[in-house]
Amino acid sequence: MQQQNSLVEYGSRRVIITITAVFCALLEIIDTTIVNVALNNMRGSLGATLNEVSWVITAYSIANVIVVPMTSWLSQQFGRRNYFAASVIIFTVSSFLCGNSTGIGELILFRFIQGLGGGALLVTSQTIITESYPPEKRAMAQAIYVLGVIVGPTLGPPLGGYIIDHYSWPYIFYINIPVGIIAALLTMQYVRSPKYAEKRPASQVDWLGIFLLTVAVGSLQYILEKGQEEDWFSSKLMVVLAVVAFLGAYCFIWRQLVYKYPIVELRVLKNGNLRIGVILSFVQGFGLFGSTFIIPLYTQTILGWNAQQSGMLMVPSTLMVAFMMPIVGQMIQRGVSQKYLIAIGMAIFFIYSLFTYQIITPQTGAENFFWVLMIRGVGLGLLSVPISVMSLSTLKGPEIAQGAAFSGMMRQLGGSFGVALISTYLSRDIIGHRYNLVSKLDVFNPAVQARINGIAAGMHAKGMPSNVAVKSAQQLMDGSVTIQATILSYMDIFLYVGCMFLVCIPFVLIFIKKSKAKAKGSLADAAH
Repeated sequence: MQQQNSLVEYGSRRVIITITAVFCALLEIIDTTIVNVALNNMRGSLGATLNEVSWVITAYSIANVIVVPMTSWLSQQFGRRNYFAASVIIFTVSSFLCGNSTGIGELILFRFIQGLGGGALLVTSQTIITESYPPEKRAMAQAIYVLGVIVGPTLGPPLGGYIIDHYSWPYIFYINIPVGIIAALLTMQYVRSPKYAEKRPASQVDWLGIFLLTVAVGSLQYILEKGQEEDWFSSKLMVVLAVVAFLGAYCFIWRQLVYKYPIVELRVLKNGNLRIGVILSFVQGFGLFGSTFIIPLYTQTILGWNAQQSGMLMVPSTLMVAFMMPIVGQMIQRGVSQKYLIAIGMAIFFIYSLFTYQIITPQTGAENFFWVLMIRGVGLGLLSVPISVMSLSTLKGPEIAQGAAFSGMMRQLGGSFGVALISTYLSRDIIGHRYNLVSKLDVFNPAVQARINGIAAGMHAKGMPSNVAVKSAQQLMDGSVTIQATILSYMDIFLYVGCMFLVCIPFVLIFIKKSKAKAKGSLADAAH
């Protein structure tokens, strides 16, 4: 505990460290979504195919997921301050190189390097913030950090849309540079490292473990990112990568359990609260990134909104999360059980999903979404901080950073699984709904014929030849069926995601150990 207390900061120094760490985490998360709205511009500017330009996202995600589990070990090898500062510098320099790329190959390479730097920012900034606060204020520290995690995915699309509309795509990378430079300078000046055990010489570094982790997690992330494009396991490459991911993970786990100096300490998962927390982080990532993915997709494909409008729709929800953070932090500090907060948060997220299921139509407007998304904000506010605090509340010393790395990785993988499963389900469910609707749309039905004839008559009255008008009316009817099938699929997704959270509630209440009023003391160890 003395080691941890020695890192507690006060006054302006703590404020500077907190702002630096939150901005670094925010930059990393924004960069996972800001690129989405710029892909078409990149494609035209660099002369790339759609498949090639999608690697700009995939390369970053793969690098992120590879480096996150190793952050604890890397911090011990190089010292937390040095590692964090180096990660900020790598992220900043690669941002400049991404903006200056003249070919798609260069951009993909620099995005991968940017992901390696960015992966460390998320978990390490989390640990730095928490250890800078005294035990009785660490729930509030969690709230400050989690706010950045929630805000990031929401800010990415509108910010990217604004930059694309008013400037050009390289500026989505250039905006990282001034913040990165300031963050690197402040890190070297203010952030302190805990006293680690002596770093391992190169001969004791688990190079095989690093290789196996890279192969396993990299293959899994590639499958999740590209599976839908390749039609999943009908592709030989997907089958090979699935086998590689499974064998790589199996061998990696075995290696970490038998090697004297593992890069990822798997034994920390013996802690019951951390095991539950890791699973809940996965579920939270699934719901957070899945809903952040599906709502803009719906508003852009069905309602015809642009990326900036779609992103701005999510702002009320984000503001509600910001409003909830200090309240939830105070509740935890006063001894309210985390498991009840998590259960209530999941119930509210189910209500949000159910309401969204009921309101989406081809004419749904922003005003219809307002209160529904506010409910989402309340649910996420009640989920995020308690999951973070509960996960690491019974860990101490070096276990804290190890547990934080597991939670961070599982949240990210949950998001990847969410987006992959939702996009796959959408493409297949739309076909099923369309088939059902068309089977009930009898062209010989007088009502259907009257509808087509009415549309055709309107077109003919405007000067269109009658045979062309009839064909256009049929195409319009066909398009209407496709839109209806798509909306039904979106409705299914919201319902299923909501049910997933509902099903988790009994498990939360049964399996999370009761955190007694020593919560205040245990918060001292909750560095997630």
